[in-house]
Amino acid sequence: MHPMLNIAIRAARSAGKIIMQGTEQLDKVETQQKGVNGLVTSIDIAAEEAIIAVVRKSYPDHGFICEESGVQGNAKSEYQWIVDPLDGTTNYIKGIPHFCVSIALKVNGKTEQAVVFDPIRDELFSATRGQGSQFNTYRTRATKAKDLKGTVIGVAFPFNSPSYKATYLSIFNEVYDDIASIRQSGSPALDLAYVAAGRLDGYFEIGLKPWNTAAGELLVKESGAIITDFTGGHGYVATGNIVTGNPKVVKALLSKIRPHLTPALSR
Repeated sequence: MHPMLNIAIRAARSAGKIIMQGTEQLDKVETQQKGVNGLVTSIDIAAEEAIIAVVRKSYPDHGFICEESGVQGNAKSEYQWIVDPLDGTTNYIKGIPHFCVSIALKVNGKTEQAVVFDPIRDELFSATRGQGSQFNTYRTRATKAKDLKGTVIGVAFPFNSPSYKATYLSIFNEVYDDIASIRQSGSPALDLAYVAAGRLDGYFEIGLKPWNTAAGELLVKESGAIITDFTGGHGYVATGNIVTGNPKVVKALLSKIRPHLTPALSR
């Protein structure tokens, strides 16, 4: 195992302990509104601090881009850790057991290490660039679906971007008749990990942030899947609009999505 991946796993498990301790007394977890429909808790903040502490112990000169605290450490370092300490906060505070820790390491702008850790199920998804992706100790691969027939697709409705509601519902209606089922989990990082592990055949969402997708992006790529924006290009980091799955699933999804794109979603 790459030493930096080992540190990422250690950091994720450290955050996971804090998250699990919080589940024992959810009524005492401090919660604040963040944005239109976002929430942040004292557990998010404590878990993020734990991740930074573990990484800094081994790599004190590295930088961080974190969901809760923003840019930390050496912003000019070639090593930047992208951290979402609790992806699926709404699920967490509602007692819905579906959330995770997401940590990615970018070196000179390229994601080299990735960890998505589900502390409820003790499931660890990890990847090192060029060495494949793993679920616990097993190699993961995306599904081999040849089209949308019989597929299970992950989605997330744009509650944080209500102006896209009509467009999204049109896309949803277009996809609906061709697939077997749809899942909205409330945790984008886990959705991406599930695509990598073959649990979902594909996934699409509007307006994600880098900390939602940085680790999952490497997981899906290392599992044989691809990831694009809504036009089939590589602008998903800038736009946060992603489509992922094996190449045939992505092609089929894009054929359903493209006719309904507004100028804002086509950038």
